This record gives sequence, structure tokens and C-alpha cells, in this order.
Amino acid sequence: MEHNKYAGISLAGELKKYFGFDSFKGNQEEIIRNVLNGNDTFVLMPTGGGKSMCYQLPALIMDGTCIIVSPLIALMKNQVDSIRGFSIDEGIAHFLNSSLNRAQILTVKQNVIDGRTKMLYVAPESLTKEENIQFLKQIKISFYAIDEAHCISEWGHDFRPEYRRIRSIVNEIGTAPIITLTATATPKVQNDIQKNLGMMNANVFKSSFNRPNLYYEIRPKINAVKEIIRYIKNNEGKSGIIYCLSRKRVEDVAEILKINGIKALAYHAGMDSATRSENQDRFLMEDVDVIVATIAFGMGIDKPDVRFVIHFDIPKSLEGYYQETGRGGRDMGEGQCIAFYSYKDVQRLEKFMQGKPIAEQEIGKQLLLEIVAYAESAVCRRKTLLNYFGEEYEEPNCGNCDNCLHPKEKFEGKEDMQLVLELILKVNEKFKAEHIINIICGERDSMTKSYKHEELEEFGIGKDQSPHYWNAIIRQGLILHFIDKGIENYGLLRVDEKGHEFLKKPYSLMLMRDHEYTESDDDDLLSTRNGSGGAADEELFAMLKDLRKSISKKLNLPPFVLFHDTSLEDMATQYPITIDELKNCQGVGEGKAKKYGNEFVELIGRYVEENEIERPLDMVVKSMGYKSGAKVFVIQSIDHKLPLDEIAHAKNIEMDELLTEIEAIVNSGTKLNIDYYIDYMIDDDKRDDIYNYFRNEATSDSLEDAMNELDGDYTEEEIRLMRIKFLSEFN
Repeated sequence: MEHNKYAGISLAGELKKYFGFDSFKGNQEEIIRNVLNGNDTFVLMPTGGGKSMCYQLPALIMDGTCIIVSPLIALMKNQVDSIRGFSIDEGIAHFLNSSLNRAQILTVKQNVIDGRTKMLYVAPESLTKEENIQFLKQIKISFYAIDEAHCISEWGHDFRPEYRRIRSIVNEIGTAPIITLTATATPKVQNDIQKNLGMMNANVFKSSFNRPNLYYEIRPKINAVKEIIRYIKNNEGKSGIIYCLSRKRVEDVAEILKINGIKALAYHAGMDSATRSENQDRFLMEDVDVIVATIAFGMGIDKPDVRFVIHFDIPKSLEGYYQETGRGGRDMGEGQCIAFYSYKDVQRLEKFMQGKPIAEQEIGKQLLLEIVAYAESAVCRRKTLLNYFGEEYEEPNCGNCDNCLHPKEKFEGKEDMQLVLELILKVNEKFKAEHIINIICGERDSMTKSYKHEELEEFGIGKDQSPHYWNAIIRQGLILHFIDKGIENYGLLRVDEKGHEFLKKPYSLMLMRDHEYTESDDDDLLSTRNGSGGAADEELFAMLKDLRKSISKKLNLPPFVLFHDTSLEDMATQYPITIDELKNCQGVGEGKAKKYGNEFVELIGRYVEENEIERPLDMVVKSMGYKSGAKVFVIQSIDHKLPLDEIAHAKNIEMDELLTEIEAIVNSGTKLNIDYYIDYMIDDDKRDDIYNYFRNEATSDSLEDAMNELDGDYTEEEIRLMRIKFLSEFN
């Protein structure tokens, strides 16, 4: 048999010869030996554990070409570049995907036929093309490597339907041993992968999922942008990744980081491939410190010194979270993993699922419930994560997560755990956690009515505690293996063997209360039109209003022309004491700061000194304000005297929205001359009346007050246009 051919090979010698390393990591050597012996192999190894070596070394040793199925073009390029770095022959590794032109494809195929290519990376889409199938039939295939194999499973965090066709294509091309590799797979996902690839008899190599150097923390999503900027500035020069769920959020966060002097770039699938590659390379080469990305970034990126991974939005699954945090501290050095959590983000993700097939929605909901449980739980983060992946973490305190370093209070939970377990058995283990909690809390809904569960003696027995409390009991029952969640049955709860033992002989059970995170909206620094939040320092706010009134009298201008109330409120919160700091306050801008700001910063400076106020570090955080690209377009269009309705049409927005955006530009101190449009749209008499109202009568720039004072003879649009003209003239 052919595998005997490799039996006597010194793998340590081959490792040194091809890669220059002296020793293997973990169980790499055992895995490689298994591949050389011609066996199907399943590798479950955390990010940074050295998965790629498990197929790269046997591919170099064995006759023929290894076919590596990989999901991302960027990942293939990264891997091929890495292998070529160890060889003098460029043809030793190639990729075959949609990024290549016809001539490049011919070169790749010729290198493969000539026997130069030991590793050929293909996207699953390329593998299924008929011309590629016919080509691969002609060559000697050493084995198939399926990288990022979790993509096969619908329960995996990055499901790719085309991955489920791999087995049938392999059968058509010609069978050879298969090695599958993934950094994240629950027992359910592992079974799914093996079943789909027809490799239930594969030798399984499972490394521990524990990454002891990674610190895990969940923070409430309040002022997340300010928190992130403060964190990065306190860790200057360190490399980090910030994950967001939407492309727009990625761009907004990257933009505000840059505004605040942080070397950051965006990365998402909507960017052209050249820009994506350039941004990735600049991060790898340390031209920039931070990449703000969707999950498209990071697969197979071999950067060992990523020191922090921040989740601006909570991810869709615990597997996704583990995979993304696993990109931190791959050199076993520092790796800070901080996620911002708000239940509103979870509700948004639930909305995105609407319209998908029911089965897909159910899977998505269960995966979301797992991430919610992780975020809200007060149990050791490491214990919860490892439990999810079917691994037991025995230590009572990991000493490297927020819950272990700052433990919540404990309470005696023996009787409440008994209640939950007995109720699960009473309803025949056929319901999810939500329904069990509804019964205990006495919640009358369609389910409790239709199953007549409101007649149970347990109905309403625990209504003196919140549903949140009962959720904590169930979650800790899962961690203790008293309860098992049938994930294949979409989360139905059943009592496990240890749970039955506990019911037979109950004992004291000290449990922890879950976190209850305060709800908050998205950080207002990312918004173009910030609402007023009230001043932090009412005394200073009153002093600033008095100063504004006295200056406006001297200048014979209405007070609101100098600064709006919202601007004064922000000053009374941020305490700016220089013009540079003042221009970052809401609605101020450079023009107004220079024109009217000196007396205001002098007053604030004196107030800060006299009252010994410690100014917030937040002062260094600059607001993104009005989105710069849109602002430039609007200003240039008005400079070219384009009708406003045409500008609105070009930006695909309503006239009302355009006027709001023009107001934001003018309020921040930029002059705009819209006389050409006003002259066309509004009669002379109306123009004079509205202008005179704002110049001589108005006490604020309130639109509502103007409509009332001007007795309804003018449209809202006419008043807004004249208000823009008036404010612009005094900027």
C-alpha cells in the first residue's frame, strides 16, 4: 500500500527542511502522520494553533497535488504568498479563482500538469465549474484539504451552501483522503461536517479551545465610540481589530477613529478587491494600527501580535465570536477581547432574519440566544465558552475575564433549580427556556393557554422574581450539566443525568445573578444630527447663556446666531478651554469657534480653575459631525448654483432631508449662498418679512415659533430657506 512509502520519514527533519522550524505545535505531528497514512482526518484546532501546517507539510512530502478548498480569495492569496516565501519555486503553490484572467489560469494549469505545484487552492465555486472538474480529473491528487470546514454546516457561524456540494464533486473528480480543518465547531457542527463529507470514520484530532492568554470582557453599549477611542489612545501603537456587523457602521467607525488621530482603515466585502487587499497589507505591514471590519476580515490572516479585538456590535453566534476573538494574541502574548452589548442590537439581528426560511430563522434565533446567554451571564466567560464547544473547564476562577476579576454576588439557588428541573420534566421535556420561564412567572400567552399550562401548580409560582432571574437559573443549570439544550430540536430543554441526580439528592447551590445591561442607542458621535441631551453642569450652562446674551447685544444679533443651546450644553459637559477643543463641540465648527469663541473658552477656563474641575478625557474625542463626503458634494453643488431639488434627486433623498443637511452645514459655521434658489422660489415681500423676523424679532431659531409668529402665510420650506440664508450671512 502506498502509505507505507512515507512510514519511515522523519517528520521533524522534513519540518526543518521545508519550514526551518525545530519542533511541531500540539498534535500537528500526529495529524500529519495520519494524513501520510492515507486516512481521513478531522482537525479541530483553535485559531493560532497551526492548522495550515497540518496539510502544507504532507502536501510537500507526498506525490501529486493537494487540492485545498478555501472560502476567501484574500485568504488564498495570503496562504500562497506564505508558502512561496519558503520555496525558490513560485509554482509550488497556486490559487484558482475568479480573480485570475485567462492567461493566468493557463499558467496555473500548466504548472500543475508539469508537477511543480504541490498545493492548489480553489474556492468551492471554482471547484464546481465543469472545465475545472475535467482538468482535475487529469492530475494525481495527493489528498483534499477542506479549510474553514464549519462553512459546511447550517449550524456553523459562516454557512456557505456551495460547501455542501464538495463531496459529490470529489466523487466525480476522483476520491482521495480528506482532511477537514476548522477553528470552531460545536459537537453538532462537527457531526454535520463529517456526515456531509461522508467521513464518519475519520480520525478526529481535537485541541483544547482554551486560549489562556485572552482576556474576555463584555461592556454595556453606552458611549461605545468614546470608550473605544479612549482604549486605543491608552494602548497607542498596538495592533487591533474592531468588528462591526454592517458595512456602513464599519466606514463610520473607521472615519471617526481617523478624525481622532488614530491610524485606522476600513475593510468589508463591499469595497473593491484592490482596496481591500491594500488595506489588509497595510495592517499586516503595520502602516496602520487598527482595522475596522465586518467578519469578511481575518480568516487565515497570519498576524501574531493583534493585541485587542473589539466587537462594536455583538456577533450573530458564539462560534463567530470565538473565531474573531481568536485572532488576538496568537503569539501567546496579550490579547484583550472586549465586546459591547445591547439587547437592541440582538433585536436588530432578529429583524434581519425575517423573510428567511423558517428552519433558518429557528437556527439563527437559537444561535442568538447563545450569544445573549454568554453576554448576560455572570459565570466565568472561559467556562461558558468552553462548555459551548463541549469542553469542560475545571478551574473555579480563570483570573482572566471580567466575571472572574469582578464577581457578582452569589445566592442560594437550590430550591429554584429544583423548581426549574421538576417543571421541565412535568411538561415532558418538550419546551424551550422561554416557555418554562413564562409558566413560572405566570405569563398568560397563546402557548400557556393552548397547552393548559396555566392550570399547573407551578404557574406564577416565581412571579416575585423577574424573567431575567429565571433565565440565570436555567443558564447555570446548562453550565452545571443539570440541563441539556437539544440544539437539533431548536432549543428544547431536557434534564440531564446530573440533573436527575441533583433532584434525587439536592444540595446547596450557590449561583450568581446575571448582568442587567442598561439599554442605549447607538453612539451619537456617529450621528449627523445629534439630539440635545441637556447640560452636565447647569451652573456653567446658565453662565454661558448670560455671556451669549451680552455678546449678542453688543453685536446687535439674535443670541442663537452665535451658538445654539445644544452647543452651550455640550460646552457645559465637555469644558473646552481652547479654540481647538471648542470647535469639536456640537454644532460649533471652525468658523464659529474662531469668530465668537474666545470669550466663551476664557469663561470656561476660569470656571474650571475656580471650581477645580477635572475635565473628562472624553474631550479628546472629536465628533464625526456631518459626513464629509456628502458635505463636500452639497457645498460644491450649491457653489455651482444647482437647484436644490436637483441636488436632492442626485443624492436620492427628499427635499426635507436635504434642507436638514444644509442646516447642519450652516450651523457648524460654513457659509452657503442659496440666493440663486431663493430668488427663484420666494417672492420679494415674503423674503423680506421672514428675514426681518429672524433679524429683529426671533428669540430662537425655532421653526415652530417662526410659523406661529408669521401667522401661517408662509410655507415651512420658505421659512427654512430664509433661515438658512440668515444664519449663513452671520457665520
